[in-house]
Amino acid sequence: MINQTRTLLVVALLVVAYLLWQAWQHDYPSIPPPSPPVAGAVPASSPSVPEAPASAATTSSSTPAASVPETSGNVVATSSADLITASNDVLRLTIDPRGGTIVGADLLDYPQQVKRGSPPVRLLDDTPANYYVAQSGLVGADGSVAPNHLAEFTATTRENALAPGQKQVVVTLDWHDAATGVSVVKRYTLVRGSYVVGLSQQIDNLGAKAWHGNAYEQLERVEPPPPPKHLLEFYNPDSLSFTGAAWYSPDEKFKKLAFDKFESEPLNQAVTGGWVAMSQRFFLGAWIPGDKQPERFGSVKIAGQGADGKPRYLVREMGPALSVAPGASVTSSANLYVGPKLQNELGDIAPGLNLTVDYGMFTVIAAPMFKLLSWLHSLVRDWGLAIIALVLIIQAATWKLTEAQYKSGARMRKLQPRMKALKERFGDDKQKYQQAMMELYKKEKINPMAGCLPALITMPIFLALYYVLIFSVELRHVPFLWIPDLSAADPYFILPVLYALTMLGQQFLTPMQGMDPTQARMMKVMPVLFSVLFFFFPAGLTLYYVVRGICMLGQQWHITRKIERADARARA
Repeated sequence: MINQTRTLLVVALLVVAYLLWQAWQHDYPSIPPPSPPVAGAVPASSPSVPEAPASAATTSSSTPAASVPETSGNVVATSSADLITASNDVLRLTIDPRGGTIVGADLLDYPQQVKRGSPPVRLLDDTPANYYVAQSGLVGADGSVAPNHLAEFTATTRENALAPGQKQVVVTLDWHDAATGVSVVKRYTLVRGSYVVGLSQQIDNLGAKAWHGNAYEQLERVEPPPPPKHLLEFYNPDSLSFTGAAWYSPDEKFKKLAFDKFESEPLNQAVTGGWVAMSQRFFLGAWIPGDKQPERFGSVKIAGQGADGKPRYLVREMGPALSVAPGASVTSSANLYVGPKLQNELGDIAPGLNLTVDYGMFTVIAAPMFKLLSWLHSLVRDWGLAIIALVLIIQAATWKLTEAQYKSGARMRKLQPRMKALKERFGDDKQKYQQAMMELYKKEKINPMAGCLPALITMPIFLALYYVLIFSVELRHVPFLWIPDLSAADPYFILPVLYALTMLGQQFLTPMQGMDPTQARMMKVMPVLFSVLFFFFPAGLTLYYVVRGICMLGQQWHITRKIERADARARA
């Protein structure tokens, strides 16, 4: 148990050192050398975007590149009276008829704060400080006209809500060019219970010439305001989470692009069967192509032009070249996911979309831990009870290890009089005292290292569960008993105090003889130290360690009593 105390101290120091290092990396990131220019990449200073990929079957190699205009910060906003709303039971969209841009997305099941009456999270928003919109459109080639995301559409209805018994809501926007006879019908489809918004762009060519062009979808946003500063930055989950662009391709898998890398490492890549997204801690916006056809993924940083002067960041997918013969019709489709990062559902929506729940270097432990925790939740229907069940499973799996640890501790407790005698015999000669102690351990068959392994298991579980709790939207705002939110700190500090009491109980059963004065003082300080440490950690994490501490205290007491009774019978 003496060695276990040392190990616990080492584990605590390693945890604090790691979190401090992570906070340092966040505040003072290393600046990579400039990347060599990529052929065909979009210059950061230019408002142009990736060229429309050519298709030999539909356009000639001499077809001029199609470029898409960027949204200017000086564009006059559409009147709120002209905006279109569409909603199902979980999602409410606000659509601007200019380009059919989605300028608002409210997640109806996710309030911004725990308190009652809090408005829902607004993921997409066209206010300057939080600008984040989903745009789509068409670009023409060979002189073909096409409505991009700045073109004016018309709509027949302004309010589109899901009626009882209705399975879906469809918003229809129309655009027509009288000179060429080309019409475009843009449709957004919301299905009951789903955060996936279907988009179709139907091109009807009633003119005399073939129409050529490309469809594209893009997400454009400003960098969100930095999270409030905390005295200890590693207590601030928002500072540890990734916010920026992400994309997926079957070949390169999941990739991220931070806002500060948009200029040095621009995205310009041909992908089949992938998606592009803007990701943040709990929520996600992602464009997913409807068909597995070659797409051109691109990114660009747009210099601030509006009154706020903030730059905007854009990621886009541009589809293959389309050709519509006179009298014919062609439809391009895509899906927009705008909602929470539900880990058990994202993978079914698109391959790799679940990877946006990014646990970093602890994914190998945190991802299986969440799966186990989610499975337990499906059985007990409560996340707090699921955490308690997780403790019991882990304690059962490590029972033999902790049993060896506590047996060793109980035997050492029994040797306290002999250890005290050795201390008095050798006085201040620490070398001879340590040699005598090791001979005593060997004679009594006590392994002083028995407490190391269970204690070392603590650190990866601690960090993995910490990341699961702060990055899993499933645990966001989830109450348990007096705790309003398991992903936030216990507001009443009851759990940290309970944890301190379990540590005091374990200290009572821990042999102190043989412990040097400095270590003994640290042993007394540890309950206070860990209580303060848990004051600001997620309540779910503290709950885990409180239950674990109670289990370990009960096991330690049981084994200690069992050995003491066996010794009493032997003496009798």
